[in-house]
Amino acid sequence: MATFDDLLEEAGTFGRCQKRIFALLCLLSIPVSAVYVGIVFQGFTPDHWCRDAAVVERRQACSWSLSDSRRLTALVVNNSGVLQQSSCEQYEVDWNNTRLTCDSQELNLTNVPVTACKVRSLKFIEVDFNLVCSDAWLVDMYQSILNVGFLIGSFAFGYLADRFGRRVSIMMSNILNLIAGIVLAVVPNYISILVVRCIFGFGVKGGWMNGYVLLTEMVGAEYRRTVGIVYQMFFSVGNLILPLLAYYITDWRWLQVVITAPYLFFLPYYWFIPESPRWLISQKNTAKALEITEAMAKENKKKLSKNFETVTEDEGDSPSASLLDLFRTPNMRKHTFILMFNWFTSAVVYQGLIMRVGIAGGNVYIDFLISGLVEFPAAFLILITIERIGRRLPFAAANIVAGAACVITAFIPDSMFWFKTVVACIGRLGITMAFEMVVFVNTELYPTFIRNLGVSVCSTLCDIGGIVSPFLLYRLAFIWLELPLIIFGVVAFVAGGLVLLLPETRGVPLPETLDDIEFPNSKLVSIFAMMTCNVSFCTLI
Repeated sequence: MATFDDLLEEAGTFGRCQKRIFALLCLLSIPVSAVYVGIVFQGFTPDHWCRDAAVVERRQACSWSLSDSRRLTALVVNNSGVLQQSSCEQYEVDWNNTRLTCDSQELNLTNVPVTACKVRSLKFIEVDFNLVCSDAWLVDMYQSILNVGFLIGSFAFGYLADRFGRRVSIMMSNILNLIAGIVLAVVPNYISILVVRCIFGFGVKGGWMNGYVLLTEMVGAEYRRTVGIVYQMFFSVGNLILPLLAYYITDWRWLQVVITAPYLFFLPYYWFIPESPRWLISQKNTAKALEITEAMAKENKKKLSKNFETVTEDEGDSPSASLLDLFRTPNMRKHTFILMFNWFTSAVVYQGLIMRVGIAGGNVYIDFLISGLVEFPAAFLILITIERIGRRLPFAAANIVAGAACVITAFIPDSMFWFKTVVACIGRLGITMAFEMVVFVNTELYPTFIRNLGVSVCSTLCDIGGIVSPFLLYRLAFIWLELPLIIFGVVAFVAGGLVLLLPETRGVPLPETLDDIEFPNSKLVSIFAMMTCNVSFCTLI
C-alpha cells in the first residue's frame, strides 16, 4: 500500500507547484518580524524632560539654549553609570512666583528639593499613555503580552490545524491578524492595548507556525530542512524593511496600520494554496488528497500512474504519546531539559539583542539595519555546516560565540563604536544560527510517536523566554546599560555547553521508539550488521 511520499515522488517533490506555494508562504513570514520586534520603534523612548511653562517663556525671551533652560528644571543624576540630566524629576520650584532674569541660569540649585515631573515635553506609545519613569515597566508588558499571545496561539492553532486543516487555520489567522492589528492602532487606553496585543500575537504565531507546517508537508523529505530554514530567513527580510518603514512613519499608530496591511493581501491565499494532502490522508479523505496531488502533478508537468487508488499515512499505528514520555527515561529526560533551555536561551538572547538596539544610544535605524543584515549569513552557514560537520558542534559553537560576543561587547568602551558594533553583530549572527538550528535538532532527537508533542512542549520555552526578555533587558539596563549583555552571555555559554551533551544526529536515521533513544548504539550495530550482511551476500554472488 502506497504512502503519500510515494505519491509525491511521481507528482514532483519540489516542482513548479511547490515553488509557487513556497514563494507565497515565505511572504507570510515577512510581517511577523515587525510584529515581533516592532517594539524597538513603537516603544522607542525619545529624550524627554520635565517642562515648566515659565522657564520656556523665559528661554524664548532670553534666547537661551535648550541645555540652559533644562538646567533649571532637570537635575543631574547617575543613569546606568552615566551622569546626565534626569528625565523624570525636576526641582521643586514655582518659577511663576520666582523672579527670572536672563542671568538666572547661574542660580545655585544644589540644595533645592526635587519632585516628580508634572508636565513632560514629549508621538510614541509611551507618550500617548504616559509610559515613562515609574510606569516604564508597562512598555515591557506591552512586549511580554505579545509573547503570551504567541504561547496560547501555538497550542490553539496547533489544535485548529489538526482539526480543520492547515489552509483553513491560515485563513483564520489572517482574518484575525487584520482585525486585531487595525483595532490595536485605534484603541483608546492601555488595558485595551494589552488585550488586543495578546490577540494579535495569538493570531500571528498561529498563522506563521501553520505556514511552516504546510510548507514542509508539501515538499519531498530531501527539501524539508532547506525550505524550513529559508522560510525562517524571510523573517530576517522583515528585519530589513522595518527600520525603513519606521524612519518615514514616526507615529506608532500609523506604523501599526502599515505593519498590519500585508494581512489584507494574504486573505486570497485560501484560493491559491491547496490543503495539505498529508493532512487529508490523516483524516481519511484520500479522494480529496489524490485530487490535490493530481493537480500538483499537472502543474509540475508530470502525470500520476494509476497505481495509487489507496494511500495510507506515512506512519502506521504507533503508541499514544504522553507528556510523561518526555521525562520517563534518562536520555529522553536529558534531551528534553537541554532543548527546553536552548529554546528559552535563543528567545531571550535573540529578542534581547534586538530590543537593545533601541536603548544603546546610537542611530536606532542604522544600527537596526546593520544588525539585521548579519542574520542572512546564518542560514547559509547552517546549510554549509550541518551536512559536513554535523549538528552538535555548529549548534554549540553558535551559542558559545553569541555568549562570548555579548560579554566582550559589554566591556568595549563606547569610544570604540565600530569595533563594539562588529562584535555585537557577531553575537547576533551566533544566536540567529542557534535559534534556527534548535528547530530541526529538536525534531531529530525524539522518536516518531512523540516527535510533535516533544517539539510543542520544548518550544513553549521560546515564548516564555520572550515574556521574560523585555523585563530582563529594560529593568537591568537601569542599573547598568551593559548588565543585560553579561546575563545574555552567561546564559548562551551554558546553553552551548549543554548542547555538547546531546548526541550527533548527522547520518543517523530518525528514532522510531524510546529504545532508539535510550540504546542508540544497538540500532547502529543493527544497521552496520545489515550493511555487512548485504556486502557479504553481494561478494558471494
